[in-house]
Amino acid sequence: MSLPLPSDNPLFTLAILLAFGALCGQMAKRIGLPSVTGQILAGILLGPSVFHVFGHDAAEGLRPIVHFALGLIAVDVGTHLHFPKLRNSFSRLGILLLLEMTLTPLLVYSALVFVGRQDWTIGALFAALAIATAPATVMAIVKETRSRGVYARTLIAAVALNNIACITLFEMAYSAVRATMNPANEATSGSVLMAPLIQLGGSIMVGALVGGLLVLFTRHVIKVEALTTVSIIAIFLTTGIADLLGFSHLLACLFLGVAMVNLAPEKEEIGHRVFVNFEPAVLAIFFTLAGFELDFGFLAQGWLLVALFVVARMFGKVFSGVLAMRMAKGTQNVRRYLGLGLIPQAGVAVGLLLQLGDDPVFAGVSQMILAVGVTAVAINEIVGPLTTRLGLHKSGNAGMDRARLIDFIHEENILTDFQAETKEEALRQLIDLMVSSHGVEMVKKDFHKEVMDRENIMSTCLGRGLSMPSGTLEGEDQLVGVMAISRQGLGFKTPDGLPIQCMVLMAATRDQMSRYHEAQAVLARTLTADWSLRIQLYNSRTPAHVYEILHAEDFSDFNYFLDAGVDSQDSMPNPI
Repeated sequence: MSLPLPSDNPLFTLAILLAFGALCGQMAKRIGLPSVTGQILAGILLGPSVFHVFGHDAAEGLRPIVHFALGLIAVDVGTHLHFPKLRNSFSRLGILLLLEMTLTPLLVYSALVFVGRQDWTIGALFAALAIATAPATVMAIVKETRSRGVYARTLIAAVALNNIACITLFEMAYSAVRATMNPANEATSGSVLMAPLIQLGGSIMVGALVGGLLVLFTRHVIKVEALTTVSIIAIFLTTGIADLLGFSHLLACLFLGVAMVNLAPEKEEIGHRVFVNFEPAVLAIFFTLAGFELDFGFLAQGWLLVALFVVARMFGKVFSGVLAMRMAKGTQNVRRYLGLGLIPQAGVAVGLLLQLGDDPVFAGVSQMILAVGVTAVAINEIVGPLTTRLGLHKSGNAGMDRARLIDFIHEENILTDFQAETKEEALRQLIDLMVSSHGVEMVKKDFHKEVMDRENIMSTCLGRGLSMPSGTLEGEDQLVGVMAISRQGLGFKTPDGLPIQCMVLMAATRDQMSRYHEAQAVLARTLTADWSLRIQLYNSRTPAHVYEILHAEDFSDFNYFLDAGVDSQDSMPNPI
């Protein structure tokens, strides 16, 4: 069926795509599906696969919007690579990245070459392509489900890292295959290895340079409209410079986000956050266009290769997630469901496929590669949002992006296997962690003296292995805390003779004293009275396990949502 509409009017095309994509997105949400799935299906319906409302040429005038949307998404993903906050995640992310770069490509390569009987060149290209996970889809599902926790944080960071790995390894495979298919090309093994390194280094340079300039120019800017203007300029500038120099604009924008969040972590109002009001519209256009580009008419040309690629990649993603989290001693929820969140594939993969299609060296095989690749991406992008949403719900992270009483303690604020011979030494370690993980400004020596003076007046050892020292902060609107768990127990003396196994150091400014006392009272009451929680907490092996225990649904009575209407003054005991 065909309902041709004029394709030479980009604004008209844009209006139709946005309206129909947003409508289908809302309809998908009503029946319990991710809105992304509805938007992709809307694009498929409008495109050449079904009603052919517009042809492929209609999307050409919308390329700048697609590039801006990809840049915005990449900046968003990059801002989740705040290295101090990922301090306790390095092990599991490193192991996962290693498996994603080896196990998944190996499975895809073996499936296509040994089962599909394809040449090694085809296998190598699709093996590298299999690493990529769609950052736009994952971010959209995380935001739509209001997810937060160890699983969501690990997933987003993993997506950023595996896209960096995908582009780097694809450049390597592309250079090697191109040299094989073009005998006139005098490429050497050295040049094959250098090409992806130059691509990666150039992208880092562009993103870091623009990110540094953005932080510098907005240091004294507070007006929202000015921040929006400068942030739009930064994304366009990063994309434009990267394209001009032949680097990946997606990687450059990702490193723009990395640079911003690490150079100015307190300045959250620059970058993607200034687009919060119209970001859903931009993403609706992007996902509808993604579906619009996918032509299932190609499926007949290589259905076996499509099936082999999709199945091998999905198995590789799920198995890599399980194995990596087991090796890194990840929590059970992350171990079981992380692979489900890594299934979506679009954006990066489509861009790399189009790069092959534009290269005359691949003229003989480009149609087959595009047919198989685009169809496989279409399937992954339809199934992926469903598996990602399932993973977020099964992990318990969905619906957790709401203020909770103990929100000031995150994974990066927790130490396990904690050891200290004296109370003074223990406090110094906790103060160091508070400064490094929360970024608070304090004179450590003075704060340590204040806390110890309180200890000398009255011990903060509350019994049953719990100690809760505290201090005050200067300034406004700050409540911070760190937690240390010692499975063996600390060596210094306590009033009840039991070794300290959990120390919680808290600090607050004067305007946060009410919540400070509330949190302190609830923590003290619950940890001393709830035997089950205490045993789980004291035997936690990693900060991720501690965080999941504190934020588990079973213990929501003490770590409740602040918007749940609980009257803290009536329900809480007197401050301690």
